[in-house]
Amino acid sequence: MKKTKVAIFVILTLVLVLLVVQNTASVQAHFLGFTAEMSLVVLLFLTGGIGFVSGLVLGFLLKSRRSRAPDQQREA
Repeated sequence: MKKTKVAIFVILTLVLVLLVVQNTASVQAHFLGFTAEMSLVVLLFLTGGIGFVSGLVLGFLLKSRRSRAPDQQREA
């Protein structure tokens, strides 16, 4: 199972790198009333990084919640 997760991670990383390399134009990004002009490569890395970190945080939160749930049931 661990090898499968590593393989999926490597494939997704390669897809992200290919996507970034093919998109080098300058774009305007609008978010919550703010506007920024940046390279599409930077924007893709930022959104990919934010998504990755969000997934990690959510995974840790869900894992800790699952591990605490049996303890709370035993106390009741």
